[in-house]
Amino acid sequence: MVPFDKLDQITRRFEYLEAKLGQGAAPAEIAALSREYADLKPVVAEIVAYRSALADLAEAEAMLTDPEMRALAEEELPRLKDRIPEMEQALRLALLPKDAADARPAILEIRPGTGGEEASLFAGDLARMYQRYAERMGWRFEVLEQQLSDLGGLKEFTAHVQGEGVFARLKYEAGTHRVQRVPETEAGGRIHTSAATVAVLPEAEEVDIDIPATDIRIDTMRASGAGGQHVNTTDSAVRITHIPSGIVVTSSEKSQHQNRAIAMQVLRARLFEMERDKAASARAADRKAQVGSGDRSERIRTYNFPQGRMTDHRINLTLYALPQIMQGDLGEVIEALVSHDQAAKLAEMEA
Repeated sequence: MVPFDKLDQITRRFEYLEAKLGQGAAPAEIAALSREYADLKPVVAEIVAYRSALADLAEAEAMLTDPEMRALAEEELPRLKDRIPEMEQALRLALLPKDAADARPAILEIRPGTGGEEASLFAGDLARMYQRYAERMGWRFEVLEQQLSDLGGLKEFTAHVQGEGVFARLKYEAGTHRVQRVPETEAGGRIHTSAATVAVLPEAEEVDIDIPATDIRIDTMRASGAGGQHVNTTDSAVRITHIPSGIVVTSSEKSQHQNRAIAMQVLRARLFEMERDKAASARAADRKAQVGSGDRSERIRTYNFPQGRMTDHRINLTLYALPQIMQGDLGEVIEALVSHDQAAKLAEMEA
C-alpha cells in the first residue's frame, strides 16, 4: 500500500509552490522553486490519477448492492482491480529518493587503463560511443580536452554533456570498461585484454563549490600533441592544482582564457563529486555500494569483439549486439541499469 500521509505531504508542498510562484517569488528563489515544482508536477499527476481510481473502485463496489447497476459494476471492477496495482507501482517509483544531481549536465572523463596503445585505442572507441549516444538522445556533446596517442587513440579525454536527464543516465557508466579483441598492433592474431576507465561527474556550479584563490596554483605551459600535432608556440595551456586535495586539471585548447574556464569547470565537478562521495559513504557505511556508485576501480563491463558480446557484470546482462552498442545504441543497457537500481532502492525502502 502506498503511504497516504506521504501523498498528502507531497500534494500540500506542490500547492504551496504553485501559490508561491503565482504570487511572484523573489528572483533568488524562482530558479530553485521552479525546479522543485517541475519535479513534483508529474508525481502529483500520478497521485491525482491514483486517488481517482480508488474513488472509482469504491463507487463500483457500492454499486454491487444495486440490482440495476450490478452488471455495470461487475464489468468495471476487473479493469480497476488490474489498473490500481500498476498505478501503485508507478507511485512507489515516483516516491523513491531522487539524486539531486540527476538533472545536471555531466563532465565525462575517459582514460586508458592497462593495455598500452590498445587501451588508448579502446578509450577512443568509448568516447565515440558516448558521443553517438548523446546524438541519439538529442544532447549537446562538447569536447573540452583531448590528447591523442601515436596511433590515434586517446591518452586523455574530457567532454561536457548537456541535455535532459544527462547525469541520471550517464552516471551508470562510471567504472572500468574491459575489452577483449585482437589489437591493431597484434601481428599474430591473438586476443588481448585491455581496459579504460570512465568517470561521470555532475557539473558543479560556483554556488555548490567555493574555491578560494589561495587553494589553487595556476601554471601556464605550451600545449603538445601526438606526433607534433596541435603544438602551440605560446604558453596557452593551463594546469590548475588544487592544493588541499592534490587534484590536478589541465586544459590545452588554443585560448588561455578558455583553458582557465574549462579547467575550473572540471575542477569544480571533481571537488563536488568528492563531497557527494563523502556523503554517500557516510550513509552507506554499513551496506554495499549500489549500482552507479561511480567507483572507477570497479570492473563494470566487458566488450568481447570476437563474440560480438557485451556483458554488464553488475546486473549479469549479456547482449550479443556489440556493433550496435559501439555505434551508441546504449538504450537497452542503461534502461536495464535504471530498472535494477530502482528495484534495489524499492527493496531497501520497503525493508
